[in-house]
Amino acid sequence: PVTAGSIVVPYGHVIGNEKWRGSEIAQRLQGKVRLIFEDGLGLVDFHLSNRTCILLISEADLVAGDEFKRRLVRFRNASSLRGIVIVEKTQISEQYYSGVQKLVVLELGMVLLPVANQGEASQLIIQLVSFCVREQSRDRGANPFLRRQRAPPAEPAVLQAVQHIPGVGKTKALLLLQHFGSIHRLCNASVSELEQVVGQTVAQQIYTF
Repeated sequence: PVTAGSIVVPYGHVIGNEKWRGSEIAQRLQGKVRLIFEDGLGLVDFHLSNRTCILLISEADLVAGDEFKRRLVRFRNASSLRGIVIVEKTQISEQYYSGVQKLVVLELGMVLLPVANQGEASQLIIQLVSFCVREQSRDRGANPFLRRQRAPPAEPAVLQAVQHIPGVGKTKALLLLQHFGSIHRLCNASVSELEQVVGQTVAQQIYTF
């Protein structure tokens, strides 16, 4: 079962699945975020605040067969949480990546972020945690133009992910991330909100994607 929904994660914390204890990714997260291990997370690998869950598909998972696909489908069907899928795209696993991309993005409608190794995956999780904290601490009544100026430079992996959307190049990807502040907010944006940043045609493409 996906049990992570009942867990309240404080901002700045990450709850990690017990199976990742002692791994490279856990070691790299220690000291950067407050990492707590639980063995009741079910399908979820890392649970962030803001109801965001991360499923990490390792190189070994990809090579081992289709079990990870069943896990993704179960997660998508059983959960109202926001799922982000991080995939280790290495020389060995690259041949399986396009199949994973099709399943995750087109069929399941989830966010997919490729990384080269667990070190990159940990950097991405740290960035997502800081996005969650920033979203929570942001003054909602603030001038939106001032808020846009304060937007952080986009992480390369996040920027690259946004550029995979049809009709979005580097410039538009930067504008979108600066405007919405995080990949979560971009994913939940309405067509009219997107139109303010990139115009009607591209907004519709992004929304459909």
